[in-house]
Amino acid sequence: MHKLIVLYRKPKDTEAFFKYYHDVHLPLVRKIPGLERINVNQVTGSPMGGDPEYFLIVEMCYPDKDTFVQAMKSPENLETGKDVANFAAGLVTVVTAVQQ
Repeated sequence: MHKLIVLYRKPKDTEAFFKYYHDVHLPLVRKIPGLERINVNQVTGSPMGGDPEYFLIVEMCYPDKDTFVQAMKSPENLETGKDVANFAAGLVTVVTAVQQ
């Protein structure tokens, strides 16, 4: 399984962030072709204490490398990527991963 993992740092206005994320951004994500599953994880704390580095961790899961590569090239993915600036500019780290 191939994943695009998006790590969001905590925004100033968490209520506005979640409203935009759920009402606007997530519907765009769900249109990306080949997306098999999306896991949205709200970070609730750190076992080491203090504030965790990330506020939200999102895993976009694709069944194989070819599907992932095609999804990343799709117009739907490009639109979704551009939308991040509308609610989370400067708050995002994106990585790719392969589930072992």
